[in-house]
Amino acid sequence: MTRERHPYLDHPAPVLPFAHRGGTADGLENTAAAFRRAAAAGYRYFETDVHTTADGRLVAFHDSTLDRVTDTGGRIRDLPWSEIQQVRVAGKEPLPLFADLLDEFPDARWNVDLKAESALVPLIELIRKADAWDRVCVGSFTESRIARAQKLAGPRLATSYGVAGVLGLRLRSLGIPAALRAGAVAAQVPERQAGLPVVDRRFVREAHARGLQVHVWTVNEPQRMHTLLDLGVDGIMTDHLETLRAVLTDRGLWF
Repeated sequence: MTRERHPYLDHPAPVLPFAHRGGTADGLENTAAAFRRAAAAGYRYFETDVHTTADGRLVAFHDSTLDRVTDTGGRIRDLPWSEIQQVRVAGKEPLPLFADLLDEFPDARWNVDLKAESALVPLIELIRKADAWDRVCVGSFTESRIARAQKLAGPRLATSYGVAGVLGLRLRSLGIPAALRAGAVAAQVPERQAGLPVVDRRFVREAHARGLQVHVWTVNEPQRMHTLLDLGVDGIMTDHLETLRAVLTDRGLWF
């Protein structure tokens, strides 16, 4: 299948290295400090997540609640930005607005997991306002949510498949007919799901035949990285930035 490559995928090397939540090994996930560290390490692709506050501000944060990684508890959607501003990840770093991250890292490409339905419209509006169509790929576990984002934004928006889309692609790789949403640029997947393999040569081949890249999360061990690269995957998301950079450098794939 031949189609025009989305600008989001433009990269000087054949494999996209993603800093998962900016790199979480030091406990400061999804903070500006983590993304600064990733940028200093040479990363250009960052993975993050977005939620909205009670007053509609778009925050880069993984969980729906603050309890796991911050010095405060409560649901993000129940708190105004004025309170969220006081929260610290690992007692050290503030939660960033996604708009501020776009501004601070103008050369970065962002893979954004749309964690909440309430974040859909604000995210698309922000991408439109910032003219960041080439810099953001939107994903979600919920395929219908991504489809709504794609319908709202139009063909300029890069999207990946949700769970239903990945399942359809996996079935097709096994020779089983399945419907697939048009317009996605990538399948972003774990190596295995519920104990069953997702990524193998057939899956990668089927994705490539449809003009899709395969990005795998979250991979932190060198041998697993090598195995996936041998299968021909197009991107790896990692918490351990130095490990992935070393593997890609050894293979002549770091840029």
